[in-house]
Amino acid sequence: MKITISLAQMDIAFGEPTKNFAQIEPYIKQAAAAHADIVVFPEMWNTGYDLTRFSAIADPDGQQTRQLLSGLAKKYQLIIHGGSVAIAQNGAFFNTTYIYGPDGKLMTTYQKVHLFGLMKEDQYLAAGHEEDHFAIKGINATSVICYDIRFPEWLRTLSLDDSRVIFVPAEWPTSRIPQFRRLLAARAIENQSFVVAVNRVGNDPDNPFGGHSGVYNPMGDELVTLDDQPQLKTIQIETSETDDARGFMPVFADRRPELYR
Repeated sequence: MKITISLAQMDIAFGEPTKNFAQIEPYIKQAAAAHADIVVFPEMWNTGYDLTRFSAIADPDGQQTRQLLSGLAKKYQLIIHGGSVAIAQNGAFFNTTYIYGPDGKLMTTYQKVHLFGLMKEDQYLAAGHEEDHFAIKGINATSVICYDIRFPEWLRTLSLDDSRVIFVPAEWPTSRIPQFRRLLAARAIENQSFVVAVNRVGNDPDNPFGGHSGVYNPMGDELVTLDDQPQLKTIQIETSETDDARGFMPVFADRRPELYR
């Protein structure tokens, strides 16, 4: 099955949700013009890592995000992978993914499981506890967020649902971009899946962010990589490559989970 994917690599206005919400539709419009099946955004695009102001700027119950993405998905008739946003929910803050289908209905939600202490996420955010799964043209897919890719056991758990595409919205600093690219390739190889990563660009008060969003095939080959500027890039993948990889080397069938802990 061929799937056309648009990567929306955007700069994020630090702590300014109004500006960030206004950026979304132009990327989706471009993706629709490119006949994308799905468009993907980066991590925490509504606020950036303005953690100390979440009580004022996080989206209450994700209402504004959900309304916007639902309406735009229906308007442009494509799947919107909403990267992730900061939301306020039940007295806590979460780093949350929303994915909407062309009918404007919510397909799945994911809340970041592994909180990144170096950027103080663990001091301000609550961790998620649940998997997310959805389908694109009948092909199973799943999502993680940024730091999650350093935990291969989590991505393997998600991949056991026969997922063929793993989406990774991120805010990965420029200094660690080489690690980012190696980790994405490794997660693709070991799960024999496509990995689609969308990283932000630009700066916040503490870090520059290096972009280099990319798509990796099940052999770990980098099919496309962006530079460090805001842009939208569209690529088509052939998901039967996952069958080829899994047929040649049956990693999933050869697992011995009784030994793992």
